[in-house]
Amino acid sequence: MKKEKNDDYEGIIEKPYVTEKTFNMIERENKLTFVVSEKATKPDIIKAMKAFYESETTDVNILRTIHGKKAIIKFSKNDGARELATKLGIV
Repeated sequence: MKKEKNDDYEGIIEKPYVTEKTFNMIERENKLTFVVSEKATKPDIIKAMKAFYESETTDVNILRTIHGKKAIIKFSKNDGARELATKLGIV
């Protein structure tokens, strides 16, 4: 299996998206929301999460809003969303 380089996924995940609702999703549903590139696909987002944040994901949902394209990412580890949010300075 070819090892993925971080450069392959540069620009896929742009920034975390935090509101009161998404903050509650971190605590209750083990999910984080990110603004992602318009060209991002679900497999790209999963691979970018693994390459940049070393996080295993179980599910990705994509939404298009007036704020851009967003990905809601569910983590396989029980406290995965909280741990990553802490690393990113969200919590």
